[in-house]
Amino acid sequence: MEIVRDRYLNKLLERKENGLVKVVTGIRRCGKSYLLFHLYRNKLLSMGVAKDHIIALALDDIANIEYRDAIKLYNYVKDNIKDDEMHYVFLDEIQMMNSNFTDLINGLLHIENLDIYVTGSNSKFLSSDILTEFRGRGDEIRVYPLSFAEFCTAYDNKNEAWKDYYTYGGLPLILSRKTDELKAEYLISLFNNIYLKDIKERNSIKTDDELDILVDIVASATGSLTNPTKISNSFKSMSQKSLSDKTIKLYLDHLSDAFLIEKSVRFDVKGKKYINTPAKYYFEDVGLRNARLNFRQQEENHIMENIIYIELRSRGYRVDVGVVEVYETSNSGKREKKFLEIDFIANKGDKKYYIQSAFEMTSPEKIVQEKKSLTKLNDFFKKIIVVKDDIKPNTDEQGIITVGIFDFLLNDNILEQI
Repeated sequence: MEIVRDRYLNKLLERKENGLVKVVTGIRRCGKSYLLFHLYRNKLLSMGVAKDHIIALALDDIANIEYRDAIKLYNYVKDNIKDDEMHYVFLDEIQMMNSNFTDLINGLLHIENLDIYVTGSNSKFLSSDILTEFRGRGDEIRVYPLSFAEFCTAYDNKNEAWKDYYTYGGLPLILSRKTDELKAEYLISLFNNIYLKDIKERNSIKTDDELDILVDIVASATGSLTNPTKISNSFKSMSQKSLSDKTIKLYLDHLSDAFLIEKSVRFDVKGKKYINTPAKYYFEDVGLRNARLNFRQQEENHIMENIIYIELRSRGYRVDVGVVEVYETSNSGKREKKFLEIDFIANKGDKKYYIQSAFEMTSPEKIVQEKKSLTKLNDFFKKIIVVKDDIKPNTDEQGIITVGIFDFLLNDNILEQI
């Protein structure tokens, strides 16, 4: 079954022939190559582009090993230009080139009738590289694993889809594994033999156990506020060894650069300023997070929060953790300053949404707790609580909207519509 990925297909179409090199990035095995070489290629063909005007090479294919040389690849592309009409160049796994690809890309960009697209493995082709390598001539399209809406198209029952999704995540090849055992084996092998191996090789990390323990700590604390000092204390209690704050920060950066995790920093809503520490870390795929912990810590509430975060990111929002400063009177009559948390502040252009992830609100006390931070906001932006219950969206007398997780995940425009 083909999974339609219109979210990213539309991004490619919007950038078509814009004079920049389109750089498709994302965690390995998230479907970048399939998006470009299959979905986008077929779309171009349906729009009338001739087959021989699409020049495509997978550089990780042994049959194309000679084209890992920049001069040979450049000449191959030039030799396949048929006429003055636009030609589309797809280069997959460009980091496989045995010489600097920057000169190649800059050379190709000088040919007026070429529209260039590249993908690269996150082990050697990171988002931070894109900012410098193409000197302002790169246009990044960030691809995430399957959203729940995409994942759900392979199922007849959304509840069954949800069980698999929050357990095994959205890497596309999960759908081809027929049993739970095969799904788990695939993810565990992928984490150890691909992702961590890539990070260690790229960054010349010799002490395997340090990074492994750090990953376990971050996986266990998904969605919790933390900082290098707190992680250092956890590291010491788990291994009886010390790891400096500097090294921890470096390892966290490696994991972020490899698209395994994302950092969400706190934003003081009333003070209108960022608070860099502590911060939250979310996994780009919850299945990988669960696999790292051998599927032992299956707290659906924390996993749901992670899924909501990645869904917002894949929809193009910048996502911060909200902090609201309030003063409350204690039982002794003393005024005390407190900080209330909002799970997510989602921003895109002039749009802003305050969003709480509340797995369940089964008592009046829980309802008050989840709504408390939202009631302290005095601006006009929407305030939303996402719950696990499959309910119709409703709005209370304070203007706070409650929406079910399925409505939130299955409707890309839900935030504008509710």
